[in-house]
Amino acid sequence: MSSGPGRVLSLDSLVRLRRGQSPAGAPLRLPVPDGMTAPLGCDAVAVPARLGPLLIPRLPRVGCVYADEAHWWWLVPSDSDYALQWPAPARYATGAVVPDAPCMPGLIHRPEGTLPYTPPIPLYLALCRLTGTSPTWSRPVSA
Repeated sequence: MSSGPGRVLSLDSLVRLRRGQSPAGAPLRLPVPDGMTAPLGCDAVAVPARLGPLLIPRLPRVGCVYADEAHWWWLVPSDSDYALQWPAPARYATGAVVPDAPCMPGLIHRPEGTLPYTPPIPLYLALCRLTGTSPTWSRPVSA
């Protein structure tokens, strides 16, 4: 029994409220912007914010890029880490999940068209060059 009059919420309002909440400690996922599609799935590559502006002129196409004070996050197709070791200090985020972020990074670049991706191989090679790392396929193989 209710102890007095209260506010009555419709089912639609309750659903909207629930969708707007994220459980405490739940990781954030970078969204694909409205009007864009991700037919190849979506992962992300995080780089320190100081490297972000250095990468842009080295890329043939820049997809969606999100940023916070510490990192720039580049959307790439799912499984762009297959047979690649992304060079440190880059971090690969399966499912475009942003671990340990206090809030959602902001979208700082949106490409024309409907695909949100930065091509992963040019991004990988540009990161290798900036970090002085040899690409995985050019490293000596030990027996």
